Amino acid sequence: MNLQSSIKRWSTGFAALLLALSLAACGNENKEQQSAPQEPAKQEASQQQAQTDSLKTAYPLTLQDATGESFTFNEAPKKIVSVSPAETEALFAIGLGNEIVGVSDYDDYPEDAKSKPKMGGIMKPNEEAIIAAQPDIVFTGISMSEEAVKKLRGLGIKIFKTDPKTVDDVIKNIETYGKITDHQAEAQKVVDRMKEEEGKVVEAVKSLADDKKKKVYIEFSPGWTVGKGEFMDELINLAGGVNVAADTQGWNEISEEKIIKDNPDVILYAKSVVDDKTKKGLGDIIKGRSGWDQITAVKNGAVIGLDDNLLSRPGPRVTQGLQEVAKAIYPELFK
Repeated sequence: MNLQSSIKRWSTGFAALLLALSLAACGNENKEQQSAPQEPAKQEASQQQAQTDSLKTAYPLTLQDATGESFTFNEAPKKIVSVSPAETEALFAIGLGNEIVGVSDYDDYPEDAKSKPKMGGIMKPNEEAIIAAQPDIVFTGISMSEEAVKKLRGLGIKIFKTDPKTVDDVIKNIETYGKITDHQAEAQKVVDRMKEEEGKVVEAVKSLADDKKKKVYIEFSPGWTVGKGEFMDELINLAGGVNVAADTQGWNEISEEKIIKDNPDVILYAKSVVDDKTKKGLGDIIKGRSGWDQITAVKNGAVIGLDDNLLSRPGPRVTQGLQEVAKAIYPELFK
């Protein structure tokens, strides 16, 4: 073999070696690129697991209800009674349908609530039926007086009462139910949805100047309206309206002359309410009152019926009720 041939073979071999090293380097680089995303994925999974663990209830758990009564739960309740439509909706919303063994006679949402055993009225439930159901806990809401609650407790019934006055109160109650029942993750999803619905309304009306806000009158039962200190008043405020009954506190019988003087731009009412005596709907009653035809809302056709349950139940659909109130007051902002 001559020198020229040797050099040629050496050059070819060296080139092949360089190519092999280059390919190996590319392969290693590709492996590094492929493996790089795996580290953030592990971190994300770890964070998700930590978040899930943080939403697990640690028992024993001690909480107070709206009456100041303390309750200690050593485990998640297995049998639940709800004698409040709002509470029933909340409990179903966070996935407790199987644990609910009784509801009030008025509970009609969701559909599965209708088939649950009935426990009587919301103000005076059927004590015998509740005792027979042997619940671990009974939830009740704004309709039941503290006196009635005390009487039931005197019978050995473990009754947890709520009394929400604001949307935030409703949200906190749902979070509380999640803690009690170890359904915090489910409760968080409901709360997140509610906050999103509330946020959309607040964002839509935030630019309204005070002198451009519409005056609103709301009537839920014939001859009755609501003033400060109740969540229905807050719904009007959050929706950018001004409640003409805000100079009163709580639920009040109306003065027809005062409403005429207040001259609301919008009148809201519970659309399925019918007067027992006259058989007239609440909307017809309102529009038929003497002198009310001079009210701006009546003259402009802004007398609007809304879903009673969305208006009256401080449960997981209350922010849907807020959306309906806002659309009724400012339809131009919610097309």
